[in-house]
Amino acid sequence: MSNPSLLVELLTEELPPKALNRLGQSFAQGIANGLIERHLCASDSVVTAYATPRRLAVHITDVLAQAPEQSFSEKLMPIKVALDANGHATPALEKKLAAKGLGHLSVKDLTEVDDGKQAYLIATGEAPGAQLAGSIEAVLQSAIEGLPIPKVMRYQLADGVTSVNFVRPVHALVLLHGDEVIAAHVLGLDAGRRTQGHRFLCTDPIDIESADSYETQLATQGRVIARFEQRRTEIEQQLQHQASALGATMGEDPAVAALLDEVTALVEAPAVYVGEFDPSFLQVPAQCLILTMRLNQKYFPLFDREQGQLTHRFLIVSNMPIADPSAIISGNERVVRPRLADAQFFFLTDKKEKLADRLPALKNIVYHNKLGTQHDRVQRLRQISTWVAQSLGAPVALADRAALLAKADLTTLMVGEFPELQGVMGGYYAQADGEPAEVVNAITNQYQNRWPDAPRPEHLPAICFFLAERAETLIGIWGIGLAPTGERDPFGLRRAALGLISAFEQLREGGQLRLTDANTLTLEALLTAAGQTFGPGIDLQPDTIEAVTAFVRERYRNQFLASAQREAVDAVFALSCPLQQVAARVEAAQTFMASADAPSLASANKRIGNLLKKAQDDTIDFDPQRLTEPAEVALAQALKAVEPTLAQHMQKAQYQAALEALASLRAPVDRFFDEVMVMAEDAGIRENRLALLSHLHRLMNQVADISRLAT
Repeated sequence: MSNPSLLVELLTEELPPKALNRLGQSFAQGIANGLIERHLCASDSVVTAYATPRRLAVHITDVLAQAPEQSFSEKLMPIKVALDANGHATPALEKKLAAKGLGHLSVKDLTEVDDGKQAYLIATGEAPGAQLAGSIEAVLQSAIEGLPIPKVMRYQLADGVTSVNFVRPVHALVLLHGDEVIAAHVLGLDAGRRTQGHRFLCTDPIDIESADSYETQLATQGRVIARFEQRRTEIEQQLQHQASALGATMGEDPAVAALLDEVTALVEAPAVYVGEFDPSFLQVPAQCLILTMRLNQKYFPLFDREQGQLTHRFLIVSNMPIADPSAIISGNERVVRPRLADAQFFFLTDKKEKLADRLPALKNIVYHNKLGTQHDRVQRLRQISTWVAQSLGAPVALADRAALLAKADLTTLMVGEFPELQGVMGGYYAQADGEPAEVVNAITNQYQNRWPDAPRPEHLPAICFFLAERAETLIGIWGIGLAPTGERDPFGLRRAALGLISAFEQLREGGQLRLTDANTLTLEALLTAAGQTFGPGIDLQPDTIEAVTAFVRERYRNQFLASAQREAVDAVFALSCPLQQVAARVEAAQTFMASADAPSLASANKRIGNLLKKAQDDTIDFDPQRLTEPAEVALAQALKAVEPTLAQHMQKAQYQAALEALASLRAPVDRFFDEVMVMAEDAGIRENRLALLSHLHRLMNQVADISRLAT
């Protein structure tokens, strides 16, 4: 027969919604783990977590009242301390046994063991299993202490003296094993079976009959859907039904899913209603209305299904499923109107002042106390954007104009109220000011995490500024000693690096950076240009450019490791080639690894690298007249034959063909190492052979470091 189920519930004041689901899962797993450790339930017992705005609970099946007897082996103390000269227990041993709950054992019940250093006494035997009633309080306390509480709250209990810590005040503790209450005292509360249902739809307390009736009683008597995921599914279905009935959608923005999680944590009995606002507000940029509805009111804006345009309707997730929700709907409509009116006021007021006229105000906004104001930063961004535009042949004046105006919206009322709209609002205001479309595009898209697609010619000023903004951020923030550490990256330098990488990738896709354009725009040159814009008074760490370059390349390397062979990736990144060439080189290296010649050439290359470490100068070319051994002569001739072909392939960025051409070197290289003593006693011969190998090494490693392909 199965054992009864266990129910634990903490009835609280409103819990933080963004943490609720995580708190519920952690609470349930903490209780389950504590029981498993004490052998009071099996690892395959079914654990069901419950989390509502006012409760954390868990239901666990098949929980024992007492665990089976457990074998134990307890290391006590060295024999010389445990026993006196007559072999009797010393007071120290007796005290130790009592502390371990083994006071009933005598010396003859103990076992002697030697760990190689000294002899010890060990107590072994069978101990009674843990009792649920005696353990549950410690299990519960441990689970509470392990909760990922965002911010602990200290509150006073009813006695007016005792204080406890929890995320919110707790008003009741339900603890049932089957239909029996287990006595426990936690957070100043004695366990019982009484809980509360919905705050408004169930005014009477509910006495839970048994652990297994908990969910049903809450649903029928309490009007509460206790499971977080069940409530979320119910809300999502109602949202989709209402949106579909209106011929609308909630959009594809990831913020919709995040908002769904949040409202799930705000209601216990969800009901979705449709609200409306004055269509005249739609003259305000849609992002403003969407943000204020989602962020401030927790509404779901609706979009036209055909055009995707914002409509004047929105969905309300209420905690009151009632027959006539007109009062709820009208109340929410009254609440949202002043919010939308504020957005409308901000927008119309902001438009009265041109972005260009706002630039002096940037002198009053500190970017970072070691890097100056936003005005100082704009001057740096202009220089970098101009340099990038010149490198790519993009319109310099437009790139400069975009950089000049990009941060001006920081002084607007709208961005002051909604910082999330930086850039977006700047684009609207630039358009209203009559700025060129290229400038509007650059300002609007400056805060994207990654550049989304191959840029068309009219997008070049935008991508120039996109690169400049990230290069300036990386060099400036890193240079003042704020590099990311562990999981901490408060200035988003990892995100900036990935954005910069994406721009190089898309410039390659768009043809603005061809594989053969090795010197048109490089990562190192971009970061160097950015570093030069930090003038007197800003002391950057001396190795900043090198450190940031390595940081960006490491981010790119990690990106490739998710889909490519590590050896091929490491071989390419060992050469620090232009970013736009990396993908093609990795692909070529992976293909080459599968060839029959790759293992031999990779091993030879690795051997050559080790030999060249002993050479004083690996840049001196070899003298063909001093080659005497047939094998070294043959190798030199093979190099001479393949070199023009390799050069031609590299010039055309034909990396696969270049690696395939190396196959002709396999036989002469193998023969060379079989027949030639590189480290000859004669210094001249030795140096000439090392020079020959150095020449070979340079030829072999033009696409990737071949030695790293050895597995």
